[in-house]
Amino acid sequence: MKTLILAGGSGTRLFPLSRTCYPKQFIPLFEKESLFQKTVRRALLFSAPEEVYVVTNEAHRFLVADQLAAIGAGCQVLVEPEGKNTLPAIVYGMTALNGEEAVVAVLPSDQLLTPDEGYMAAFHAAEVLAEDHLVTFGIAPTSPHTGYGYIRPGDDLPGGYAVGAFVEKPDRETAERYVRNGYLWNSGMFLFSSSLFMEECRRLAPAVAEAFALPIDEAYAKTPKVSIDYGLMEKTDRAAVVPLATPWSDVGSFDALYQVSPKDGDGNVVRGEYIGLRSANNLVISDRLVATIGLSDLAVVDTPDALLVCPKSEAQHVGEVTALLKERGDGRCDLHTTVHRPWGSYTVLLKGDSFQIKRLTLLPGRRISAQLHHHRSEHWVVVRGMAEVSNNGRTFFVRPGESTFVPAGTRHRLANPGMIPLEVIEVQNGEYITEDDIVRFDDDFKRE
Repeated sequence: MKTLILAGGSGTRLFPLSRTCYPKQFIPLFEKESLFQKTVRRALLFSAPEEVYVVTNEAHRFLVADQLAAIGAGCQVLVEPEGKNTLPAIVYGMTALNGEEAVVAVLPSDQLLTPDEGYMAAFHAAEVLAEDHLVTFGIAPTSPHTGYGYIRPGDDLPGGYAVGAFVEKPDRETAERYVRNGYLWNSGMFLFSSSLFMEECRRLAPAVAEAFALPIDEAYAKTPKVSIDYGLMEKTDRAAVVPLATPWSDVGSFDALYQVSPKDGDGNVVRGEYIGLRSANNLVISDRLVATIGLSDLAVVDTPDALLVCPKSEAQHVGEVTALLKERGDGRCDLHTTVHRPWGSYTVLLKGDSFQIKRLTLLPGRRISAQLHHHRSEHWVVVRGMAEVSNNGRTFFVRPGESTFVPAGTRHRLANPGMIPLEVIEVQNGEYITEDDIVRFDDDFKRE
């Protein structure tokens, strides 16, 4: 079996924990692993590492590579030139099979599931149905949830049902009726044969299928933006659904995160240091001490540059905050104070009108691009590890406690030749201090 993992997404619903450049699927939310890493582990139950294809975007490709390396999974990574929703992403994955006939599972990377016996049995049942059907998985509802789409099961099939209808997110009263009548939550997971999928795509979404006869950049420029549900599954007469009774969550809000997380004796979910006096059933996430008195049923999510406080019941509206920030052109909807780079990461410690102080962390064996900045100078102080510095044509080593100065307009490079992470404090000075003041001459990661 081949597996496609869809690892795009903008991360708006768990702000400020999740940002556009570091969305929820890459955050280590459970047992120090990300939802993406857990999805890869589930994929490896049915597919060899070389049979797993991760479809992601330019902004996240290095995160994907590092998180795959962290769990020792040598999967193949496909980078979309731009996001065009799920149907083009899946067709892109199919092109990587080079015409090979295969059963293909499609898994979102931002869901939490328990791969128990029921999970395994559902995939085996779907594999049988995939000979003649495009199979989706329906989650047995645990509540009349209004944030999910539903599937109405139709006629019986071996191990599942024909799809009677896909229905949109309902109001509360309608959701209660759906649950009473045996409807299933739409999980967004699929399994089908590559040939049947492409046959139905050519029949029902010809503009997408025809676009991918072109080179990938041209295909993405030409293909419409469309989901697999709207473009294919709601139109085909060959859709089937296999019920999945396994514990499942899309972790789509802080209330959902609270529901699936371990709780203390007062019903609080705590990540960090917390004192709760007469406080119960709260979700508290912070790197510093949080104290509450007489507060219950809240989400308190504290990051170095943003704090969210809201009733858990209102957490589904967090996306409205990120939309407002985007309207204002506020970069905090996209980036944390710590920003991941293919060579490691940097953290903004302090910023003023004409200066900025960062902590750079370079992973062993990695280096930044050879570069220069027109409008700022940089002063590097090594605090851990050994730095190899190229500065104005000279290459030398800088040890902990030592420093070097890089004038504006000077070609330079910082590298970590050692076996431990290199940590450097960088002080930038200049009248224009932004990430776009950079000219790259050579880059190990092929960035422009």
